[in-house]
Amino acid sequence: MTQNTVLDGWIAEERDVITRLEAGPGPGVATPEQIEGKTGLEMMQAMLRGEIPYAAIAKTLDFTLLSVAPGAAVFQGTPLLQHLNPLGTVHGGWVATLLDSSLGCSVHTMMPPGRAYTTAELSVNYVKAVLPKVQRVRAEGKVIHCGRQLATAEARLVGPDGTLYAHATTTCLVFEARR
Repeated sequence: MTQNTVLDGWIAEERDVITRLEAGPGPGVATPEQIEGKTGLEMMQAMLRGEIPYAAIAKTLDFTLLSVAPGAAVFQGTPLLQHLNPLGTVHGGWVATLLDSSLGCSVHTMMPPGRAYTTAELSVNYVKAVLPKVQRVRAEGKVIHCGRQLATAEARLVGPDGTLYAHATTTCLVFEARR
């Protein structure tokens, strides 16, 4: 498969997801009633179906949650001029946020009802600059371990040609959610 074919598929998938998200409540925070009794995976799936709000940061930073599965989450981002640092490359903070989102949401899919998590540690390794000519990148997060108190995950940021731009790991604290 050529890079253009992969990119076309990525863009079509993104367009389908954004259409569902925008048909729903849009960006925001779900109410306690909307998520009560749901697992983390069920919450993420409801978000993707446009039934509950999606995180506003995704709209602010031009990235989209594409898919979730138990222990996995995929985000896609569009590097734009507003994401550039003074050197003309995409700011490392944008890359870190995209990776952190895929890491955290992969952990979120493993939460039973009434459990929550927060990032305790994020480590990002930048291996290649993301330049403005890169049309899309994907952050693919996968849980390594999810226990009662700690969860760990890893993620890779890749382009449609398979280029690795960065990879990351996280440690998350797992706890009882506040009512």
